[in-house]
Amino acid sequence: MSLRHAILGILSIRPMSGYDLKKAVDGSVGHFWTADQSQIYRTLSALVEEGLASRGTVVQEGRPTLHPHTVTEAGLAELDRWLASPLKTPPTRDAFLARVFFADRLPPEDVRALLDARRREIAAELAELEAVETPDPADLPEGVSALGYQLRLAALDNGIAHARAELAWLDATEQRLERITP
Repeated sequence: MSLRHAILGILSIRPMSGYDLKKAVDGSVGHFWTADQSQIYRTLSALVEEGLASRGTVVQEGRPTLHPHTVTEAGLAELDRWLASPLKTPPTRDAFLARVFFADRLPPEDVRALLDARRREIAAELAELEAVETPDPADLPEGVSALGYQLRLAALDNGIAHARAELAWLDATEQRLERITP
């Protein structure tokens, strides 16, 4: 997946400014695809330049001017092409697992500290995912179909399941280490 496709997908729901897109990314796809504000603005500019999105201007009294972006027909066609294209799973690169793999060079207390730090990180991620408010299916936001709603819930459920699985794996790893280290 590329950021451009994530942005096209979000814009297919409704027009948004770069600021609103950052909030939408963080609140929806952020657990599996992240981007900082500058990446979003660069990608938006490229999408506009390629004709896949358009940029409007809304002057607001007493507030900064808004620049909502809207996906174009060409942008929707690109999103649909990407959605229908074959997906190759990229090779996994996980710095934490690489550290675990080689952590036998560390004293046992440092290995435990490494695992504890990861546990705190994943527990915080899980809490954040579990706190995501999901609208009542009867009150879906404009532009979100019942199918879209269920698929977005499925993506959220995936993030929650992965976080819970990693916490269970951390428990099992710590139990394994307790059997061999004082």
